[in-house]
Amino acid sequence: MQNIITLKGITWDHSRGYCPMVATAQRFSETRPHVKIEWSKRSLQGFANEHIDTLAMNYDLIVIDHPWGGYAADTGILLNLDQYMPTHYLKDQAAHSVGKSYESYHFGGHQFALPIDAAAPVASSRPDILEQMGLDLPKSFNDLLQLASKGLVTMPGIPIDTLMNFYMFCCVMGEEPFLSSDYVVSEAIGKKALEMLKELADRLNPEFFDWNPIRVYEAMTVRNDLAYCPWAYGYSNYSRRGYASKVLHYHDLIKDDRGAVYRSTLGGTGLAISANSKNKDLAVEYAMFVANPIIQSSLFFDNGGQPGHRKAWQDDFVNIRSGDFFKSTLKTLDCAFLRPRYNGYMYFQDNAGSLIRDYLMNGGSTEDLIYSLNKIYLDSKK
Repeated sequence: MQNIITLKGITWDHSRGYCPMVATAQRFSETRPHVKIEWSKRSLQGFANEHIDTLAMNYDLIVIDHPWGGYAADTGILLNLDQYMPTHYLKDQAAHSVGKSYESYHFGGHQFALPIDAAAPVASSRPDILEQMGLDLPKSFNDLLQLASKGLVTMPGIPIDTLMNFYMFCCVMGEEPFLSSDYVVSEAIGKKALEMLKELADRLNPEFFDWNPIRVYEAMTVRNDLAYCPWAYGYSNYSRRGYASKVLHYHDLIKDDRGAVYRSTLGGTGLAISANSKNKDLAVEYAMFVANPIIQSSLFFDNGGQPGHRKAWQDDFVNIRSGDFFKSTLKTLDCAFLRPRYNGYMYFQDNAGSLIRDYLMNGGSTEDLIYSLNKIYLDSKK
């Protein structure tokens, strides 16, 4: 009998993040009885903020957020997958990326994770409420403001989501953040982006300031006063029959004055391997198994996962079972803004969102806020 080899993994605490990893680990072990994979989970906030150094010391497999790429490149804390995986496999992953998901884990000439999960803020609705009230989906920002004035709109308002929405509005105004090495965004664009965000926030129930996307979706599926969310990181789970008491429909974002879909901020997750793992080859084999398009379209999706491979997003059976979640939002994913990944960016992300959230809650000087954001940006690069 072979000795049992145990791999340990850490992911995030939601059906979308945990269940597909357990299911794929179970099946992987069934075909390789000498391998056991144990998955642990951490909160969504922990996933966004927790430093990967400690995780890489204690786990072989780590589900990560892509802005850690620069840190990984500088420290060597994660495995360079291009040195362990076949070139043809990585080329397939790149060719079938959802938006810039594959690119998001590529930094310094190396690939540090496989995009097993693709996401960006998309729109969602309760069609039954809108139909009952004789209302249509908003098509523009003005439409959105009118619907919000009726008390039917909500969105995530915790610091991280507020920051991602700020990036989105900068893009809507025609300027991607972080193009300059001296400031986050030009003052005129930043000011307009903040004012638009506040114009919407002032029309919403302040409860949203304590909500992440999961809490938004949980509220929308049990309450009958929330009919529309204009942007929150999509969760296909809530579009599947039986997952929640009410099924949500998902949509691409509203359009700007030129008729282009709003550009939200790319999210999703990648499966990385600790450089400290004592069983790198097996960890690589498992990671390739999870990211395989057949597994992504079946075992991974069937157990609550939100695939990262484009073939899964275009799969008819996957879409039938999710109310066309994937086909209905793919355009938004494809044009999503890619956050910076330089070593130090996470300092900016951890500190900037709360300032924007405070402005939305209490008002204040947009000029002072933009100055503070620029200072944090410059500090992050040190």
